[in-house]
Amino acid sequence: MNELLDRLPYARFLNLQTQMNGDEVTVVMPFADQLIGNPMLPALHGGSTAALLEMTAMAQIALAFPSSRLPRPINVTVAYLRTGRPVDVFARAEISRAGRRIAHVQAEAWQESRSRPIASLTAHFLLEES
Repeated sequence: MNELLDRLPYARFLNLQTQMNGDEVTVVMPFADQLIGNPMLPALHGGSTAALLEMTAMAQIALAFPSSRLPRPINVTVAYLRTGRPVDVFARAEISRAGRRIAHVQAEAWQESRSRPIASLTAHFLLEES
């Protein structure tokens, strides 16, 4: 899965790493000072959190539906639930429903405890173009 994320320049910029557990992918965004959006708190930038969630969803789809093409986002909604603190962030995605061409995915990002997510994503992805 690291090879998949290495194909995405922004994933390389965020230094995203993957951990595999069977057919489940956990993507880790190690903390770096460049990820701070509000230095007064300090808090992670929402864009980096959203990118982490979107790329986690893409990685889970790519694992479930291997293809030479990456899944393309159709629509993405991110809910910011808590302030992301300056520590590592973890994310996992679940494919809720998938047809021949479109998959619906939900993902969550957390820091110390998975039961306390900092953000969630709901999205549809195009699996293959006709």
